[in-house]
Amino acid sequence: MIIDCPHCGSRDSGEFFMRGQAAGPRPEYADGQDAFAVYVYDRTNLAGMQREHWYHAAGCRSWLVVERDTRSHVVGSVAIAGKAVA
Repeated sequence: MIIDCPHCGSRDSGEFFMRGQAAGPRPEYADGQDAFAVYVYDRTNLAGMQREHWYHAAGCRSWLVVERDTRSHVVGSVAIAGKAVA
């Protein structure tokens, strides 16, 4: 699988580590433990296009949001995590 890193260009997925589904923003402390548990553990595990966090460990060391089809591993869009549109 090839991931088009915005900084480094096209790279093999072996240079990256996948953290998991890219959920919305992390809940605030005031939201309580229940909100944080939902954020950490409630993932949908879609069969199809899914937004995921990937870390470019062997390159620029940036966190990316990669849209990937979980059935075929076809990569759609790639964006820097802090700049990705929710």
